[in-house]
Amino acid sequence: MNKTNQMNRRQFVVTSLAATAGLVAGANALSCSSQKKSDIKVGLYSITYLGVWYRGEALSLEEMVKRAKEYGYTGIEIDGKRPHGNPLDWPTQKCKEFRALADGEGIEIYGVAANNDFSSPVPEHRESHIAYVKELIRMTSDFGAKTLRMFLGWTGVTLHPQIARYDVADEIWNCTHAKFTEEEIWSWCRAGMIECSKYAADAGVILALQNHHPVIRDYPDVLRMVGEVNSLNLKVSLDAPIMIDKSPETIHKAAQAVGDLQVLSHFGGEYERGTDGKPVGESYYRDFIQAMHSIGYSGYMSYELCHPLPVVDGQTVGIEFADKNAQLASEFMRGIINEVVSA
Repeated sequence: MNKTNQMNRRQFVVTSLAATAGLVAGANALSCSSQKKSDIKVGLYSITYLGVWYRGEALSLEEMVKRAKEYGYTGIEIDGKRPHGNPLDWPTQKCKEFRALADGEGIEIYGVAANNDFSSPVPEHRESHIAYVKELIRMTSDFGAKTLRMFLGWTGVTLHPQIARYDVADEIWNCTHAKFTEEEIWSWCRAGMIECSKYAADAGVILALQNHHPVIRDYPDVLRMVGEVNSLNLKVSLDAPIMIDKSPETIHKAAQAVGDLQVLSHFGGEYERGTDGKPVGESYYRDFIQAMHSIGYSGYMSYELCHPLPVVDGQTVGIEFADKNAQLASEFMRGIINEVVSA
């Protein structure tokens, strides 16, 4: 988008968000004042084993359930694309059979993740994504899951035998949106969310809007959209890694703002063991868990390995890299949660 449109958007947001996000934050601050007890669980998002970022094949979802159990996760989130969770591959009966398998292993299917883009200037593109999300809502319900993670806009990735990339898809998205104002793009996204929130209500599914670019800059944009859609079935997935400001003060402010709207969250990163034998991760995760605990958040922290991975001797690392990080991430996050809750 051009700089003129960006400036118009910022001016527009200053006034709009002050009203919308402020009202939502105020209401949620009151709702959290009772200090309800938190129940934060650690789950595994299947993008980690989709065969996109590491060199090698994807795990089947059946294999991923076993990995999740082995590494101490209590649930899984299914990415809504092949080979894992495209709804074309998951009729109702197959969903129920997989749910029974996961239940047998003691693993909850707590969510599905949409890779949707409601921002396209091309109506046919927006309508195809609405149809996709409608089927994902059906699939989420058939799995017995509670939430469907949502974007407003999504650029996508391109695949290569050695490594997946964001930059090519980003350039395509930027080109197709360059001639349109941010207000126009926002209105297309809002219309898509309004329609899909109705489908979610019919199915008893909660849509969890993530604070993910490109349309969304940060959590106030998420709150603005939730306020404008005005549906009980549209809530929030506030993720610390993609917040612009990760200072303790801003993290706690954001947590208070989203309050009871928070239904899902994700964390990522690469991990090594420190000299004390414990996994080492980003320090802001402790601030985030403290903030989630303070608002009584009951839901999942969903681990994702979802970025270009190291290349060693001319080869992208293999699935063993995903295994190591999935195992250490579980240990890391469970450790923080236990320390914060028991403090």
